[in-house]
Order: sequence, then C-alpha cells, then structure tokens
Amino acid sequence: MILPEAVVLSSGLTAEFEEDRWVPGAIQLLIDGTPQSHLDLRNPSELFFEYVRRIGHVIDLFRPVGAPISALHLGGGAFTLPRYVEATRPGSRQQIVELEGALVDLVREAAPLPRRASIRVRRGDAREVLGKLPDGMRGAMDLVVVDIFAGDRTPAHVSSVEFYELIRPLLAPGGVVVVNVTDGAGQAFTRGQAATLASLFDTVAAIAEPQVLKGRRFGNVVLLATGGEADGTGGGAGGGAHDVDGAGGGFHDDLDWLPRLLASGPHPARMLVGRELADWLRGARAVSDADAAPSPAPPPEVFGRG
Repeated sequence: MILPEAVVLSSGLTAEFEEDRWVPGAIQLLIDGTPQSHLDLRNPSELFFEYVRRIGHVIDLFRPVGAPISALHLGGGAFTLPRYVEATRPGSRQQIVELEGALVDLVREAAPLPRRASIRVRRGDAREVLGKLPDGMRGAMDLVVVDIFAGDRTPAHVSSVEFYELIRPLLAPGGVVVVNVTDGAGQAFTRGQAATLASLFDTVAAIAEPQVLKGRRFGNVVLLATGGEADGTGGGAGGGAHDVDGAGGGFHDDLDWLPRLLASGPHPARMLVGRELADWLRGARAVSDADAAPSPAPPPEVFGRG
C-alpha cells in the first residue's frame, strides 16, 4: 500500500497515515504521533477505536435501521464516521467541517470518499462555520458529532455554552448531539462539558469505561444530548437529564434506544443519566466563553510516548 507523505498543518503539527500492521487493508491517521482516526478501507462499517464504536452504536440505534439521516460532523479526522454513516445508512446527507485544509487534502489522497456519497466538506474553524451555515440546515440535522481536537486537546472556544448554542437550532426533532471528550483525574473538563450540555438540552448522558468515569484513568467519554427548544428552554446543569426508567419524569419515549447502548458495547461500559448524572455533576458548572479552557493533555504513556 502506497500512502501519501506526511504534511505539516497550519498549527505546526504533522499529519501522516500509516498502515495498521494487525488489520489488513486498514490505515491510521496520526497527528504529531497521536492516533487520531482509524479506517478499514475494505469495510468502512468496521470501527476500531472504542469511543468511535460507541458513537457508531448511537448512529445504529437512534433512527430506524438503514434509514438515511442528515448529519453534521464538526472535526473531520479521516472521515471515519461519515464513511460509516454512508455504509450503514446509504443515501444520507452529510457535511464535515474541518479546520485544516492540508488534512482534508491528505485524507482525500489516502482514502477518497465514495463517489456516490452525499458528503460535503467545509473548510474552516467549526465555530465560525456554524455561524455561516445556510438557513436550510436549521431544524434539519438528525445528528451532530463534535469531535474537535488540535493535536490531542479540544480547544477552549468549542467547549462553551456559546458554542453549543450555535448547534442546538440545527437539530431536527429527536436529533442528537454526540460529543467526544478526553479527560483524566477528576474528570473536571468532562463534567464541565456535560453540565454545559445539560444547561441547554433536556436529556444528557455520559458513556465510558467505569474507571474513566471515576477519573482513575485517562480516556474518552462520549456525551449525548437531545431535546430542548431553540428558545432557550432546556434542562439546567444536571437537572434536565431524566432517568432511563422514567422515574425522573419526562424521559422521552423516542429515546428508548438509549439503554441499549450499554448492551451494544464495547465492554465494560457505564452510562450516567438522570439522578446518577446529576450526582456526578454535583459542583460542576456550565462553561462560558469567559472561563473556557482547553481539555487536558493526555499523559505521555497513553500513546506510548513515555
């Protein structure tokens, strides 16, 4: 397999592809040595990273099987999830927002998108692009995936209430926002992100390995948010999430797929929602532009750099 040469991004970081020695026909995108995306070129419906598989299960469950959806992906990587949506829900209409034009070109050279796919790539900062999207996208997105990293950290300006307020009006009824967050000891950043979402949306959930949620190990947490009207009515931090069994009152019937995420794997996994989420968020506050900060950098040993 011949892969394109590494490129230097505008941030000064280096992006490159390498073959996966263990999965024939698969490649991996590295940003300054940090694994960013994994692609099975022979079967794009196969997802490798655990957090991506969790997001894949959301995509599988939240709409009827195989039905096309409208999706917006903030953060492109190697376009792994857009390819997954196209493979599992043919006919879907998708848009990708990616800051690094050189990365977009690299990905397209290493792994061109299927010609039949309705996938548009918009180049630019996610927050700036959100403010310029056409009116026709308002109320039309079934899925918005937020997976934005500068190297191995999420920038501060895409972690605030003001940022998520730009996303909420885009959602179709029953639409879901999925956010990939990385954090470690104490989970302060992740809890702040969950509190931010809970201040805007009716239902919020956090899914990860139990040791990650407890802050004992650095890793990925997948946050889900849905509900909440564009006029500003939403849940207050922690208070808007409802119990899966309905005990919290107001849990939406069209989200009865949510508990099945745990059964879908990867295992082990835990989901916090309703009272458990509220307990986990105790002391956490929604993040505004005034106090936003980047996500913590992973310890060197996480990616074998120690």
